Amino acid sequence: MHSISKRSRFFLPLFVTLFYHFMQQDLNILWAECQQILRDNLSQSAYQTWFAPISALQYENDLLVLQVKSQFIVEYIEENYLDLLSRVLRKVFGSRIRLEYRIMVAGSSIDVPSEPLREAVARPRKDVYTPVQEAANAWDSQLNSQYTFDNFIKGEPNKLARAAAIEIAKNPGKTIFNPLFLFGGSGVGKTHLAYAIGNEVCRLNPDARVLYVAANTFKLQFQDAVNRNQVPDFLMFYQSVDVLIVDDIQYFSDLKGTQDTFFQIFNYLQQSHKQLILTSDRSPMELRGIQDRLLSRFKWGLAAEITRPDYPLRRDILQYHVKRDGIKLSESIIEYVASNVSDNVRDLEGVLASLLAYSTLTDSPIDMALTEKVVSRLVQLHPKTYLPADITAAVCQCLHIPENVITARTRQREAVKARNLIMFLIKKYTESSLAEIGKYVHRDHATVAHSLNMVEAQLSYDAVLRQEIATIERYLGR
Repeated sequence: MHSISKRSRFFLPLFVTLFYHFMQQDLNILWAECQQILRDNLSQSAYQTWFAPISALQYENDLLVLQVKSQFIVEYIEENYLDLLSRVLRKVFGSRIRLEYRIMVAGSSIDVPSEPLREAVARPRKDVYTPVQEAANAWDSQLNSQYTFDNFIKGEPNKLARAAAIEIAKNPGKTIFNPLFLFGGSGVGKTHLAYAIGNEVCRLNPDARVLYVAANTFKLQFQDAVNRNQVPDFLMFYQSVDVLIVDDIQYFSDLKGTQDTFFQIFNYLQQSHKQLILTSDRSPMELRGIQDRLLSRFKWGLAAEITRPDYPLRRDILQYHVKRDGIKLSESIIEYVASNVSDNVRDLEGVLASLLAYSTLTDSPIDMALTEKVVSRLVQLHPKTYLPADITAAVCQCLHIPENVITARTRQREAVKARNLIMFLIKKYTESSLAEIGKYVHRDHATVAHSLNMVEAQLSYDAVLRQEIATIERYLGR
């Protein structure tokens, strides 16, 4: 008995060591199988970023322990890949599998149980295992799917930006428009167009990692990463994106740490031929509190301004919504709203929503009286003032002629007609004297007086001319 006891004391540690060695070998094989399934159903960058660094430490009594580098990775995996991971683990380890993470912190480790994953794994098994379908929904782009190119109405104020956006969506990161810097006032369509690019990229390439983030959200995420000592993970995440959309970049102003980190992300994505799309309420030249090295990079691609919607665009937007939503509006009401609600697209949509609400609640048709009431409550109606340049742009746009012919020494009929209407409308809507008008169009005082008299006389009998002037005045928002 004594000799058996001695042999037991000698061999027992060896048996235990061999047992755990073979158990660990089996665990490594099972985890390798899990990783292969994940690799097959994720993009290479997603797999390398989130799953390749994970190792399996222990598996006992249906509890699997995985070692990860940070809490940030745990949170991201459970938020974005929960369903896929649960199905993979259930397929390989069985339906009773539970999961715990071991996070390495300053040379030691802490255990974090995965409550959400434990609940997900406990769901009834489906007849068919389809990790590809789950993986398709794993990446959250944060895009609003309602904003597309189809419902972004084309007009002169957004023509350049929209054309560039369409080219980017077809071939992100491979055009000269990288970065695309969209700027303009509030409500003109910058965010809509940025969303449209992202949605189109996702439609054409479902595997693309597209991410929309507001600048303020990025700032808060970065601050949280600093507090958690997880800045490398934060960088790694953003550097894995294929198309990065940052909205309202002006909110990075005077944030040195945020700008330094974004500079690293910008450089990495640009050099990797990934697409960057930035929006701002002002041009790069007008941004304050932004580092010069960032400003210079904002100018590398295309800075495209989206201006306030002009009358034709406002009218087209209203007609689109009327048709889409089945709202009954007369042409005169559409013209009234388009003429008086001129600051941005949001105001137009707000007026339409209010008209529909009033009509529904009072069970009455949308007439001019109701329209004037709603518009007066939502928009400040005040006498409009114009510059000669505003009037020139409106006349040339409505008559489809270039502005440079107005001051040219030409007697071409259309040029003379446009010049006469410009002089007439400048006299009508500004305080300019005849001499000032003449100086503006490069004509003398006598020529201006003669032209004004001609237009006045023609208006008394020419219905076509009266209609043309009415169209120009609507364009001006009269």
